[in-house]
Amino acid sequence: MSLNKKAFQYICNLVFKQAAIILSEDKEYLVETRLSPLAAKSGFGSVNDFIHSISKSPTEAIKQKITEAITTNETSFFRDQYLFEEIRDSIIPEIIKNNEDSRGFKIWCAASSTGQEPYSLAMLIDDSFPQLDGWDIEIIATDINCDVLSKAKSGIFSQIEVNRGLPARLLSKYFKKEGAFWMIDEGLKSRIQFSQINLAGRWGNLPIFDLVLMRNVLIYFNSDTKQEILKKAKQHLKPQGFLLLGTAESLVGLDVDLSKKKQGKVIYYATN
Repeated sequence: MSLNKKAFQYICNLVFKQAAIILSEDKEYLVETRLSPLAAKSGFGSVNDFIHSISKSPTEAIKQKITEAITTNETSFFRDQYLFEEIRDSIIPEIIKNNEDSRGFKIWCAASSTGQEPYSLAMLIDDSFPQLDGWDIEIIATDINCDVLSKAKSGIFSQIEVNRGLPARLLSKYFKKEGAFWMIDEGLKSRIQFSQINLAGRWGNLPIFDLVLMRNVLIYFNSDTKQEILKKAKQHLKPQGFLLLGTAESLVGLDVDLSKKKQGKVIYYATN
């Protein structure tokens, strides 16, 4: 049985209220597919029945589970290789130069999913910048989805996951094989702080960052929400900091006081 329009509209309204995520009309199949396991686990024979039942008195826990099921968590190690090459060759050296006195800097992965992005950054820094030994480097990784954060914190990845973008040399250097899975080095894992943040909600006590990666997440929000998120991001970005968005994302049409700049092949945004 396909998802009926009333059930679909209920989910659209729910995820917008929960996370400001916009679901277009062509996402009915996605909603049905993503919610089918949750419906079955809850003892319902169809997604329609599941939605009809929970809509009568939805708990915060079930609303969170539905939102997490709907959110997309596509990621891979060193996703967009050219970007990580530019981070290694230009952005991190610039950050080092700006922080020679304090001997420390902070990075935020604002949509970290299952952890490949922050772990890629940690490997890149450890492997390419031995001179940073003794520096205070913080990598904060956040996501709205508690399930993917739990996986990220575990540092355990399948063979398929490590095959996606991770160079064999770094796999050998930073991972240990345990049965059918690969476990990331505990020392490297300890350098990353994982926590749950809804970008469309309150961010809590985040520090000021030298580098913010907010990639492939703004595409799910309307213009007003994008603008609000980017204005808050600016408040957490150092004057000489770097804000990186996804390749399909930009500030066009948004009233945000950030300057578009280019570093090699990479477009980034900085405070004015």
